[in-house]
Amino acid sequence: MRLVSLLAPPLCAACRLPAGAGAVLCVRCRGALERLGPAPVLDRGLAIWAPVAYEGPARALVRGLKLRGAPALAREMAAQVVSGAPAGLLAAPLVPVPSPRTRARSRGFCHAALLAEALAARTGLPVLALLERVGGERQVGRARAQRVRTPPRFRAPAAASGEVVLVDDVVTTGATLGACAHALRGAGCTCENAVAFARTPVR
Repeated sequence: MRLVSLLAPPLCAACRLPAGAGAVLCVRCRGALERLGPAPVLDRGLAIWAPVAYEGPARALVRGLKLRGAPALAREMAAQVVSGAPAGLLAAPLVPVPSPRTRARSRGFCHAALLAEALAARTGLPVLALLERVGGERQVGRARAQRVRTPPRFRAPAAASGEVVLVDDVVTTGATLGACAHALRGAGCTCENAVAFARTPVR
């Protein structure tokens, strides 16, 4: 394995140039990540926090996780979240936002669940699959106004209780997280916090 790494060093997930041994991003792309502030964004009764802006290398990582489900990408994204998360934000069981059933079936994984598992490995928090996606169009490729007006729908198939933290890979309008929080609250959970790897910057 070491010989293979020397002959064909790992490539950066963003620019596809050689990266260091065990690295997901090269030094240049890691430095190009646009860091967001330490304060969460308040939206739909949720405190939503992400470490980086959904631009440049961050987009490449999100796309790679969605399409390939590579564990190394999930671990890198989780490391970014845990290292900068506000104190007390990651202090309850993690609930990943479920992918559309057809998408999860064709890919064989749910990307938000992979990120949640990577976060759990770093924090020791449990991951709870409390949500099901029951309708609504895919958000990818839709205009912002359409995303806000008709978010996907979710349900919690069983009653639940206690505080939970929502987990997704990227936040754009916050409509999906808001719909998830609504379903969890209806099931009996306290859902006030959400984390993601990247967020569309608020200009």
